[in-house]
Amino acid sequence: MQRQKDIFYQDNEIIAFVGGKCWINNPAGTIIIPNKHYENIYDLPNELGHKIFDFSKELAIALKEVYKCEGVSTRQHNEPAGNQDVFHYHYHVIPRYKDDKLYINNDNFIWTTYQERKPYVEKLKEYFNDKA
Repeated sequence: MQRQKDIFYQDNEIIAFVGGKCWINNPAGTIIIPNKHYENIYDLPNELGHKIFDFSKELAIALKEVYKCEGVSTRQHNEPAGNQDVFHYHYHVIPRYKDDKLYINNDNFIWTTYQERKPYVEKLKEYFNDKA
């Protein structure tokens, strides 16, 4: 669940935050959501989809700089058959590390505390505040 203190970027259309649940070898994955409710990609207006994608590129660059990750993956799921389990459109931007086995450990999730996420949130807030 997204909490106000996990947010590192927000404007009139989108919010980006560090997710509370992550893959064990990929700490502090990030999520971009529209402020307005859209259940999935089928409902998402094209312009907003473009904005989310454009911001995901900025976020990928930020993750490489502030997390010092070796790569970035993105994910987005639609409908139960597509593995969607939260029915509000959201776009994952995940830090990647050599041999992290992200796609092998698909079910290897952990819940994190805010104290564990806080250093990542603060670094991203600082990064995007400096860009403003």
